[in-house]
Amino acid sequence: LHSIKMSEVEKAFCKFAVYGDTSASGNDMTGKNFSKMCKECGIMDGKTVTSTDVDIVFNKVKAKGARTIRFAEFQQAMKELCIKRFKGKSPEEALQAVYGLIEGKEPGSVGATKATKIGGVERLTDTSKYTGSHKERFDESGKGKGLGGRQDLTDNSGYVGAYKGAGTYDQTH
Repeated sequence: LHSIKMSEVEKAFCKFAVYGDTSASGNDMTGKNFSKMCKECGIMDGKTVTSTDVDIVFNKVKAKGARTIRFAEFQQAMKELCIKRFKGKSPEEALQAVYGLIEGKEPGSVGATKATKIGGVERLTDTSKYTGSHKERFDESGKGKGLGGRQDLTDNSGYVGAYKGAGTYDQTH
C-alpha cells in the first residue's frame, strides 16, 4: 500500500521543519511551520480543513509540554487530517491522497514579492485605473516613470504657480 515513497514526504517534512529557522535540525516541526506546510500543500483548503483544525490536530499529536512534533507524530496528524480532507475515501486512500499533495513540496514565498491581490488592494495597485495627475506617472504597461512622470517639479522662477503674466514684468531696475 505504500505506493508513495515515505522518503519524499519525509524530505518535504524536513524542508518545512527548517523553514525560517536556521538552527532547526529538520527532525522537529513547529506549529507555525506545520500550519504553513498544510496550507501550501493544499491540505488546508479553508472549507473541510481550516487553520483551526490544523492547530487542534497539531496540539493533539504533540507530546505534552512539547512545542514541536517529530515525523512519527506528523504522520499521526496526517491520518487525522486526511479523513477530514478527503471525505468518502477510505482512511488508507485518504492518507495516500494527502501524501500525494505533500510529495516533492517545499516552502514557498522564497524570492520576489508579488503585488498583492488580497482584499481591496488590487484596485489600488492597478495603475490603469488611476486618474488625474497620477496617471501621468505610469507608462502604458503600468511601469512607473519615476520623477519624470511628475508634472509638479518645483518651478523656481519666482512667480506664483499658474500665474498667467509670468515673464511680463519689465526689467527696468
